[in-house]
Amino acid sequence: MTLVALGIFLLWLVLAFGVPMSRMRRRTGGRDAGLRISGPLQWCGEAAFGVIGLTGLANPVLDLLGALPRIDPLDHVPLRVLGLVVAVAGVAATVFAQLSMGASWRIGVDRAERTDLVTTGPFAVVRNPIFAAMLLTGLGLSLALPNFLSFTGLLLLYATVSTLVRRVEEPYLTETHGADYLGYARRVGRFFPGVGRLRRADKSYPVG
Repeated sequence: MTLVALGIFLLWLVLAFGVPMSRMRRRTGGRDAGLRISGPLQWCGEAAFGVIGLTGLANPVLDLLGALPRIDPLDHVPLRVLGLVVAVAGVAATVFAQLSMGASWRIGVDRAERTDLVTTGPFAVVRNPIFAAMLLTGLGLSLALPNFLSFTGLLLLYATVSTLVRRVEEPYLTETHGADYLGYARRVGRFFPGVGRLRRADKSYPVG
């Protein structure tokens, strides 16, 4: 089961990052891989993603070596199998959300660039379906390998995507799309349906 979890994580890395970056390169004739990382906050976020990635790789290896004690209340085969199913669903949801962005897909934000505001498909359910799917994948892998390292990585993932969305992406989208984004943010939750919608009294950008 540990090897299956490792395989799912590696597959997620390829499908969530390698494939869309390669697709972007083909679309632009090799000129652009879709990376838009600028400013200290975005660089800190990418560093955090690097730590999360290393955690995701180290966790199954350490589990195989017996170096990480599992959390007893969660260490049950049915729950671990459920975790694998949830992780696979998260990988599939990540790919679907990325494809739904079409030409607007990017990693990071370039304030000088304007992309279309996508509000259909999974974006009609939550405003950040890619990050939501990443969290779902992380939750599934944490259940499949229930130890403190996996759940620490999951908490770091949530803290990272939440900070980047609130401090970087939402201000950019508000500045770029104005009333269209504000209206969208009032209707649709941030990572979970109905949760994190913009308060109508707030005229700037979502902070709740």
